[in-house]
Amino acid sequence: MPTNNAPAPYNDPIAGGMTLYVKAGPDGESVGDCPFAHYVRMVLEEKNLEYTVRPCASDDDKPAWLLDYYEGAIPALRHRQECYTESDVIARYLDFFFQDLPLGGSKTGMTEAGEATAGFFPSVAKYLKHSNDGDAADDELKNNLLASLTKLETRLGEAEGEFLVGNGEKLTMMDCALAPKLYHLQCGLEGFKDNAIDLAAQFPAVSRYMDTVFARPSFVKTTYPKETVVWGW
Repeated sequence: MPTNNAPAPYNDPIAGGMTLYVKAGPDGESVGDCPFAHYVRMVLEEKNLEYTVRPCASDDDKPAWLLDYYEGAIPALRHRQECYTESDVIARYLDFFFQDLPLGGSKTGMTEAGEATAGFFPSVAKYLKHSNDGDAADDELKNNLLASLTKLETRLGEAEGEFLVGNGEKLTMMDCALAPKLYHLQCGLEGFKDNAIDLAAQFPAVSRYMDTVFARPSFVKTTYPKETVVWGW
């Protein structure tokens, strides 16, 4: 029976037979707006791995084994007899066993990048979900988001290269994780907040980074319309 524990190296997984179960979009059939599923798909694309995407609009669309053994959690990657849920777990599994195109970085670089992005997406979510624009709570949530963006701006400004980890010389799984969250921020600011934060003017390093990762083929191929993001929130 599939497990959610890291497989032993002697299992020696091979490419093929991968199915990724994800949140469905508003039509119940297209891919939805989940940034964590988007992260996994970017990793799969960067590694040139073949996989099938199965959007799930409800538990009725999920296989019985996913409901029985994993509480229906998505995104979920089924790879032959293995199954993994949680985007970070899936990404680490893929990077460990399919190393032709590694997406890791140095321990120090990954730690520093993790510190720079810690709390970023929760601050995005809280701000976008607050509907009373301009009240005291909205101002506080906006300031929290600005603080998160400032941390990210500093990290990106320190790197000589284009990416997040270390000196920014190469894309890593942390870029794959961050890019969809920045996309949600961009769509949400436009859709809900009348662009109350001018990313290009206030956070130029973040804005340049967004241009870079959003142009990446792995992002372009796996993205979804802005309308789907707005619908999802």
